[in-house]
Amino acid sequence: MTISVITFDLDNTLWDVEPALLRAEEAQRQWLITHRPGAIEVFDHDALFEFKKAVWKRHPQLVHNVTQMRLQTLYELLLIADYSETEASSGASEAFAVFLAERHKVVLYEEALSILETLARSYTLGALTNGNADIYKTDAAEYFDFAFLAEDIGRAKPHPDMFQAALDKTGVKADQIIHVGDDPDHDVQGANAIGMRSVWVNLRGKLWPGGTRADEEIEKLQALPAAIARIAAMP
Repeated sequence: MTISVITFDLDNTLWDVEPALLRAEEAQRQWLITHRPGAIEVFDHDALFEFKKAVWKRHPQLVHNVTQMRLQTLYELLLIADYSETEASSGASEAFAVFLAERHKVVLYEEALSILETLARSYTLGALTNGNADIYKTDAAEYFDFAFLAEDIGRAKPHPDMFQAALDKTGVKADQIIHVGDDPDHDVQGANAIGMRSVWVNLRGKLWPGGTRADEEIEKLQALPAAIARIAAMP
């Protein structure tokens, strides 16, 4: 087998996303308190979560577009706080911009950049993410040849359209791509279903939940190059 392309999930595969999301949520909250007072202060954590769930139920067409879903949630939040449609629209856009700027201040796992640099010498690298992280706004930008977000494709992993986008972009066969990710369903099952090889990045020592296993499982990112080499050596 000739492996020529490696695709990566991003959040919790190349970095721990939780710290960045927490900072981003707080930055957005502070912006709203300052610029759209009364919109968010009345909600505690549980009430805000219930409000978000209600928006998700009303707009199922946005389930694969986390950016538009967040914008819609902010817009509706501002409307019920008696802001005009114009104020709600502009407020949603500006609050989201604050969120997104902080969301991209991710800290890659310590070994990630050196691994990507090594792999980029031999393989085409791509990103496939269900989130709204832009790999080109991170320190890993220079090593990636392409990137697709679920909101660009209109479908989220494990739907085959996400993986098909990588096939269409590179022009290679499915078994010439290794997909690397932390989610057994979205990443491993999704890649396997279309015929790609897969590596499960299990940095948190989780038990395999069932289903077809990945070709390789790693518990440290340092083990990725060796895992890829073993897959590439398979007949």
